[in-house]
Amino acid sequence: MLVRFWGTRGSIPVAARAGDIRRKVARALLAADGRRFRDEAEALAFAGEALPFAMAQGYGGATNCVEIEGGAGADEGFILCDMGSGLREFGSDAQARCARGRPPVFHIFLSHLHWDHIMGFPFFGPAFDREAQIVIHSGHADAEAALRRQQEEISFPVPFDSLRARIGFRTLEPGRTYDIAGCAVSLAPQYHPHVSYAYRFERGGKAVCFSTDAEHRIDDMADERAFEAFFRDADLVIADTMYSLADSITLKADWGHSSNLVAVAICRGAGARRLALFHHEPTCGDEDIARMHEETIRYEAAHRGGARALEVVCAYDGLEIAL
Repeated sequence: MLVRFWGTRGSIPVAARAGDIRRKVARALLAADGRRFRDEAEALAFAGEALPFAMAQGYGGATNCVEIEGGAGADEGFILCDMGSGLREFGSDAQARCARGRPPVFHIFLSHLHWDHIMGFPFFGPAFDREAQIVIHSGHADAEAALRRQQEEISFPVPFDSLRARIGFRTLEPGRTYDIAGCAVSLAPQYHPHVSYAYRFERGGKAVCFSTDAEHRIDDMADERAFEAFFRDADLVIADTMYSLADSITLKADWGHSSNLVAVAICRGAGARRLALFHHEPTCGDEDIARMHEETIRYEAAHRGGARALEVVCAYDGLEIAL
C-alpha cells in the first residue's frame, strides 16, 4: 500500500507569506556559506540533504485529503479520505492518471462534515466528468445534505446538480466490516462536534488507520482502550495531533482535537508500527511543526521502555509512505 498526503492542515487552508519565503531563502543562503552549484539539480540535492526540512521545504497549507494507493486494484478505482482543499490537486493528478487508463471510480471516506473536510469538493475536477463515478462513504446520514448546502447559491456559484459525475452516498455503520474497492473497511466514532469517524483499511496483511478530528481525553480509559483495539498492529496510524497536551486539556478542551503525546500513548498501547502527525494547527509555522515533531520523537524514545520503537513521522502535503 502507498499512502499519499494531499492536504495535512486543520481548520482552514494557509499559505506562506512573502516575508516567510524571503526568510527561508535568506537562511538557506547563509547555510550554503558561499557554496556554488553547477546546476539546479545539485542545488536541489543540497537543499534536500543539508538543510532542515522546515528551512528548505515546508509542511504545506491544504486541508485534509489523503489517498490510499494500492489498496484498490487496477479495476477498483481510487480510495480517498476526506475532501479538504487538498482534493483539488488530487483531482488534477487523478484525471491525468485516468487519461492513462485508470478507471475514473472514486471511493471517498468522510471523517465528518465540517467545512475544512469537504471544502475541496466544488473544485474536484472528476466531479465534472460524465464518465466518473464517485461514491461518498460516511458514518453520517446527512452527508449529502452537507455537500448540497455548501453549493447553494448563497455560498457557491455552481450548484451541486450541475456536477456531471455519477455521485452516490453510502452510510456506513460502526461495528461492521465492509469490502470496498478491495479493502476491508471498518469505522469507529470519535469525540468531536457532530461526531467524527476513524477508518481502518486492511488489505494484503497491511493496515492503515485514518483518525482525525478526535479528542482523546487523558482520563477516559474506556476511549483509550477502544482505540488501542481499533489501531491494533496497524502499519500506519494517521492521527489528529493539532494541539499540545497543555492546550488540549486547558484552553482548547472540548474543541474536538488531540495532542501528539496522547497519540503516541494510544499507538504504543495498540502495538502500531508508525504514527503520522496530522491536522496541523493553522497558526503554526513550519518551524513550529518541526519542533513539535522533534519533541514527539524524543517523548516516544524516553517513554518506550522495552517495547518496540514506534516510528513517528510528520505528515506534509506531498508526503508518500510505502507500506
